[in-house]
Formats: sequence, structure tokens, C-alpha cells
Amino acid sequence: MVRIVGLSDIQKAAERIAGKVRHTPILRGDKLDSLFGAEVYFKPENLQITGSFKIRGATNKILSLSEEDRAKGIIASSSGNHAQGVAYAAKMLGIKATLVLPENAPQSKIDGTKALGAEVILYGFDSIQRYKKLYEIQDEKGYTLVHSYNDPELIAGQGTSGLEIAQDMPDVDTVVVPLGGGGLLAGVAAALKESRPSVRIVAVEPAGIQRYAESRKAGHPVEVPMGETLADGLMITKTGEFNYPLIDKYVDEIVPASDEFIKKALLEIIFKGKLLVEPSAAIGLAAALEGTFKVKPGEKICFFLSGGNIDPDKLASFLPGGKL
Repeated sequence: MVRIVGLSDIQKAAERIAGKVRHTPILRGDKLDSLFGAEVYFKPENLQITGSFKIRGATNKILSLSEEDRAKGIIASSSGNHAQGVAYAAKMLGIKATLVLPENAPQSKIDGTKALGAEVILYGFDSIQRYKKLYEIQDEKGYTLVHSYNDPELIAGQGTSGLEIAQDMPDVDTVVVPLGGGGLLAGVAAALKESRPSVRIVAVEPAGIQRYAESRKAGHPVEVPMGETLADGLMITKTGEFNYPLIDKYVDEIVPASDEFIKKALLEIIFKGKLLVEPSAAIGLAAALEGTFKVKPGEKICFFLSGGNIDPDKLASFLPGGKL
């Protein structure tokens, strides 16, 4: 039976992880107002302890485990940010952590995970390959799985960021959230819609991997082929069974963004917003620039910046001349 996460679960998660993660502020992005004729704000989870929102869900999940399950050690698969969140929480609690990362993961994410004391295994290039390897290791070692997006406790933990938006910006009109596996979006949507029902929730996924848009069309969770995208943190092909019901119920629009506009948005956020972000975090602004959803004149719109772990070389490749 699929457990549906609600506001009470998210509030419990907020109590559980209090003092262990940062309550990130709402920041004004006034230099971007003229792009849309609206008031632009950011929820900068790139300022989180590990540079990403992922620490919220990982910490809540691990704290919810029994002593027996913690003692087995934990294992997770990730493109990098979830790995660092799991590694940080595991180190904080004295638990052995093993992380399966893609062979082409950004070096900053690999180094960050290793620096936290976790064992890192590089395998494959997409989530399907990584999870196959993960389950092989889990069967052999008996580790406890901390899923990167499809788990109720993880969703509740990610939702604490939405709870903070509701508390810190009660007059927000629209919140735009990156959409990968869906754990973040499901939690944020539940937190906001169950506390501020009038808020418009817009989700943005890579144009080449539109698994949730296709699921909504089909009326049930689907899996799509792996496509290409600069947003390496959103390279998931399968819809999460725990996430889909919340997303289907609470998310007003699911729209795509192309790589061309992800690049443009990244530079707008870095140079006008003065915030260092990775491509996955820029995808919401990218969709607004591309016009795949409409920014309403004069509205207060908050873009969720999911992470800031970008390699200098990748950032340099986005700049004219290819140099920092």
C-alpha cells in the first residue's frame, strides 16, 4: 500500500531534523524582476550544509530508522547531491555509508561525498544502471537502503523546505520547483498546498526526460527513455510511486525546459542573483525564460534553487570564451 505523506508528516520531520540542517532564507532577486514584470524571490538550498536540499530528506530518513537498521550500514544511489546528504547524516550519527555514483558524476560531488567519510562506488551513467548495482551490493552486504526520491520519510524531509516557504513568505503567489525523481516536489507541494491552498505550484523537468508530464497524460506513473540534459541531478526516467499521487493532486503545472535556456538561467542567477547554482537548480527560471509557463504580471514568484554543487570546468563551459 502506498503511504501518502501529508502536512503532519512534514511537521514531524521538521521537528526531527531541527538543528541538523539549515533553515535557508527567502532571498529577493530584484535584478531579475524586469525579465518578467513580477517580483522574483529565491529559496536558496544551494546554501544548505552540503550545498543541496537533499540533506533534509536523508537526515529525516536515517533518523527514522531503527537502531538495528542503522547498525547494518546504509546504502544509496545518487548523481551526487543525495550522496552528500546521506554521507553527512551518516557521519553525524556514526553510521557506515556506501554510495553508488555515476561514473560521470561532477568531481565536486564525488570529492564532497568522500570527504564525509563514505565509501564511493562509481558505476554506470544513469539511475537504472546505478540501482541495479546498488541492489547487488545490498543483497551481498545487507545494507539498509536510503532511496533518493521514492520514500515517505524522505519526501517528508524534503517537504520541510516547503514548510519554510509557507512560514517565511505567506503571501507568495507562485513557487517553481525542479522535478527529477519527484521527492522534493511531492514534499514541497504537500507542505504548501495543505497550508496555503491558493499558492500556484509549477514543476519543471528536462525537455528530454518528461516522465511526470507523460504520467499525467497517461493517468498513472510511467517510465520514459533516458534523454540528454545539462541538469544531471534530474536524470531520472521512472516516476516515484510515493510521489506521483501528491504531484498529481497538488501540482498545478508540469512544464519542460531545454538546455539552451538552462544555460541562460544559470548565468542570470549567478551574475544577477549573485548565487552559485548548478544546472538542475536553474531549470525553474529556465522554463520562465523559455515561456513554457506564464509568469503573471506583478505576482510574487519564488524559484526553488535546489543545489549549488557545480564543477568549475562545467561552469566555465557556459561562459563566453569558456573561461572563468
